Amino acid sequence: MNLSEAISPLRTLGFRVRRAVKRAVPGGRIRAFGSGDSQIGKILVINLNRQPNRWRKVSGELHRFRSANGDRLSAITHRFPAVDARDGRAVAATADVDPIYRIGDQLYVQPDERLSASFAANEPVRMSPQEVAVARSHIETWKAVASGTDEYVLILEDDAWFRNGAKSSIDRGWRAALNRSQNAGGPKLVYLSYEDAGGTALRADVGEDVFRPVRGLWFLSGYVISRSGAAALLRAMPVVGPVDLWMNYRFEELGALALTSPAIAQRHDLKSENSYSVMPYLARAGVVDGRNLTVVPRASNSGFLIAWTADGEREGLAMALSMLGRRVQVFDIGDEKLDFNELMGIFEIFDAIVDPPLTESASAAVLTEKRIKILLEPNARTPSGLAREHLHPSRSLILKVCHLEHPGWSEICQLLGLQQPTEAFPIGAHQSTRLFRRDRSQSVKMPAAQKRRVAESMDDSPWVIPQLHQWEPLAVKNRVAPGPIATVVEVSMTEATSSFPNVTETFPGNLASFSPDGVEYSSEGARIILEADDVGARPFRSGAFASKTSFTHGRFGMEIRAANGPGLVTGFFLHRASPRQEIDIEFSGSDPRRMLCNVYFNPGDDGTEMAYGYRGSPVWIDLGFDSTQEFHHYAIDWQPDRLAWLVDGEIVFERGSWDPTPIPHLEMRVHANLWAPSSQDLAGRVDKRRLPSSAALRNLSIVDSREISPPGCVPARNSETNLALRLRDNS
Repeated sequence: MNLSEAISPLRTLGFRVRRAVKRAVPGGRIRAFGSGDSQIGKILVINLNRQPNRWRKVSGELHRFRSANGDRLSAITHRFPAVDARDGRAVAATADVDPIYRIGDQLYVQPDERLSASFAANEPVRMSPQEVAVARSHIETWKAVASGTDEYVLILEDDAWFRNGAKSSIDRGWRAALNRSQNAGGPKLVYLSYEDAGGTALRADVGEDVFRPVRGLWFLSGYVISRSGAAALLRAMPVVGPVDLWMNYRFEELGALALTSPAIAQRHDLKSENSYSVMPYLARAGVVDGRNLTVVPRASNSGFLIAWTADGEREGLAMALSMLGRRVQVFDIGDEKLDFNELMGIFEIFDAIVDPPLTESASAAVLTEKRIKILLEPNARTPSGLAREHLHPSRSLILKVCHLEHPGWSEICQLLGLQQPTEAFPIGAHQSTRLFRRDRSQSVKMPAAQKRRVAESMDDSPWVIPQLHQWEPLAVKNRVAPGPIATVVEVSMTEATSSFPNVTETFPGNLASFSPDGVEYSSEGARIILEADDVGARPFRSGAFASKTSFTHGRFGMEIRAANGPGLVTGFFLHRASPRQEIDIEFSGSDPRRMLCNVYFNPGDDGTEMAYGYRGSPVWIDLGFDSTQEFHHYAIDWQPDRLAWLVDGEIVFERGSWDPTPIPHLEMRVHANLWAPSSQDLAGRVDKRRLPSSAALRNLSIVDSREISPPGCVPARNSETNLALRLRDNS
């Protein structure tokens, strides 16, 4: 598991130059390799079919060295086709791999107090498709070794390179491994490459050339496995979790050994496509920064796309296009027909349009417009004038099966000239959520004093309409929110409650670690205290709490007295991960007369690992009072087609879908915290002389606030209970 930071372009260039020079210099004879019974007789290199460049590079590395017989190592090297994570069928459920492991497994390999304080040891983690593919690739090599004729085989990943001194290090280490394993019939597993897990690896029987690992080694980029060792690994299957993690549990039974100093490393100039399932947990625990965990998909320069669907209840095709990095607008049956000029005007902002109602002349023009590609589901309801027999084969695609049964992304990605994602093809949101519709409210332009006037303050992603398209927030005048239909949750927060427990997990960009004692309860409500921490991993200590369960739509309100002081942010918000979606209310201690409203949106079904965005789409609202002086009631009213922010029962800000983001559509938990941003843009720098500081919160409520509910939409529903649930007085 390579968690290293991205290498700079200059360092990458330097590495490539050094390797190019090395490839011209013979590496010498490594006598551990050869045709003898106690020698390594074969090398298997795991390599994806679509990455021939990696195969060439590692072949060049091996060509430098010779075996004890004088043969080049490249002569005993065989390419082993890797399992591709982009092939959904290849990484589907299999008896060889159990994709669910636990935080405790990560902690076994690499103990970390911050991670163990933030999550229970039995917290489940689902492997990413890339991790499943890597595990299955290694498993297939074990099968080949166990059924083969070579007693010892070196397994290499295709980003491996040999360090300086590798020849002598491998020879000395292999002799030591043979000597140590005489009574066991020879070594079963020897690591030539690894990384110490944050310096926490436990080593036993440490010698000059090898040691016996107890636990704490990452990577499987280079290891020697015997036939009996491979058979033992196959008997121990399924692999549970990332394969390099699982191997740590096999060390004792295989009598594993490792070189005292790794002889093989991973190249610095090859970009890894792996997605590590534990990374979001490490980021939330503050172990890693996490700002670069998600790469935003970028659409190719392949023009515009129009798709027509069969009008099913689930909109998987629109979701899939969004996950591919397209800015998607969806239309409904009955929307006013567009002429061609209106259609091209929409393409100035959106690059994928789903189910547009077109005039007959517009349909005819679409067929001849070379910049537009056309995608049709089977039985799609196409507009009049769009004759399928006139579709240009290079600019159109009729899917062979309904997208709800679609086996993968290949056809669509081939049409668009995009790489296939590793995520499963989505089922999509229910039509009733109105996801990807453009439903902007008819309010007035926001006064300049109430909004943040910095263009780069918003995320640049396919799920935000950028300010270069002149998006401006709208204000609301003289609107009072309707009364609640029913109360779902009502908690005074005057004492600790199991419904909203204190949490310790943090997040990237937060200078404060959260601890259970950071929240105190009294007749005034919950008091969150931020103070300096001279001994912890972060300079400040604070508190946070969150709902135990998740909710979909409704009005989420609380009485809050924000914390005072520069560098402090009081937050009340809705949040989920996988994919990340969030709706925020935040108060800056350096500017307490304003409230920040913010939205983060990432597409995908529940479980999709998309988590882009660290700025969101923020807008400041003038309150007309100091939020740190008295309690006021603040609320987020979340409906399928709009969001509203309320202060003391009055709507102060409102957004529709694509205003400038889609409205989050998946269940979220309710959170509150007091934190200190690492960036000074939001709240300034913390003044330690003014600490400790605290925020007070009380009377949390969640209500059904439907004005008009689209068919099939159930608002404010607790994911574990029904609408009739009442949580009152901290019960």
